[in-house]
Amino acid sequence: MRPLRWPRLWLVVWCLAVLAVIALSLLPPPDAGLDLPRNSDKLMHFSAYLALMFSAVQLFAGAPCQRAVAVGLVVLGCTLEWAQGALVPEARSADVLDGVANSMGVIVGFALRGTPAAHWLQRLERCLGGAAR
Repeated sequence: MRPLRWPRLWLVVWCLAVLAVIALSLLPPPDAGLDLPRNSDKLMHFSAYLALMFSAVQLFAGAPCQRAVAVGLVVLGCTLEWAQGALVPEARSADVLDGVANSMGVIVGFALRGTPAAHWLQRLERCLGGAAR
């Protein structure tokens, strides 16, 4: 873990976000009557996995740990796509392009580890009055 003032809090928030992605991937979609452009869900897939990986970069120090999380998220995204087709075919469908969008989000989030953005959470904590340990 990176040196954070509230590491457990941030880890719980990250785990809840992962659980939310799992739930939203397997539950029937809401019937909101939205008329979204074709394939706009790919942007949502990309964004969700980008957010998960970028958050992991904020939390976990070291390339080996970050690589393991990245691989885990890619596996999660692909597994959830398979599960949609196998477990809830009446409400969801497996889509290879959704898996690609998930993986691309992970790759972009992982690539941000080498930028100053990788320390935004530490800066946020300093702004909130908590110097890192």
